[in-house]
Amino acid sequence: MHMQMRKEVRFKDDGGDELSAWLYLSDDGEAPRPAISMAHGFGATRWHGLGRFAELFAAAGFVVLLHDHRTFGLSTGEPRQDINPWSQIEGWRRAISYLEALPQVDPGRIGVWGSSFAGGHVLVLGATDSRVACVVAQVPTINGYQQGLRRILPEGVAGLEAAFSDDERGRARGEPARRQIVASANPDDPAAYRTKEAADFYLQPLGEGAVWENTVTVQSSRWARMYEPGVWVPRIAPKPLLMVVAAHDTVAVIDLALEAYERAHEPKNLVIIPGGHFDPYLRLFEPASQAALAWFRQHLMA
Repeated sequence: MHMQMRKEVRFKDDGGDELSAWLYLSDDGEAPRPAISMAHGFGATRWHGLGRFAELFAAAGFVVLLHDHRTFGLSTGEPRQDINPWSQIEGWRRAISYLEALPQVDPGRIGVWGSSFAGGHVLVLGATDSRVACVVAQVPTINGYQQGLRRILPEGVAGLEAAFSDDERGRARGEPARRQIVASANPDDPAAYRTKEAADFYLQPLGEGAVWENTVTVQSSRWARMYEPGVWVPRIAPKPLLMVVAAHDTVAVIDLALEAYERAHEPKNLVIIPGGHFDPYLRLFEPASQAALAWFRQHLMA
């Protein structure tokens, strides 16, 4: 067992904003070791159960960096709570740059772990960043357009598009970006997520010092519907890819994940857990985290 310390660190992204992260470093002074870069999904922060994964990986001997995307948590950037996937991916490249420069890290053995929206990001990073040596995508976003077709009734689309256009016109006039609630258990609330499982996840007690607010910009939903990270999957190989998917996922629906997995090349592995989209963080943490740990061990520690 490696004793590890968690400390708050900051590094700048391309636009000069500061990304805030937890760095887990072991104190045993061994030679440079493999590392894992992690980040949170849509509208969450690192306090949404991600620390448990990071602690598990760190206890197994990995250096771990878990960051908040720009405009979220303790990271800077305006407008707050704004989810642009391509900006988040560019920030993640800076996280990898920060990690590989640490003397405790072997830059040739860096893995990425992402869940949900960030599960899509790690597919893109695995395909486009040669410094990534191993990928774990948990309940990943594959195709925001197709997911949107499953989650929004056809008669609701015109209203959603009108809201996007109103927000765009307002920002063109210099008004602040419009916002919506991330999650609510009340199906009448105009929230991004209105299921009980989503509300239970987002609104869970996050512990002392947690930084999170229950809003995202309206344009975040437009970005999400435009984002199709699954197209990058065939380009990840020969880097090893693990996909951990949930059999009853109604957010990142499983058939899209299975189709993407079929398009991936070896080496690859698929683990299906018997739950919904948010279960890997809570009820099914054990199988989801152990699958990821075994994959990182096999491909970064061997």
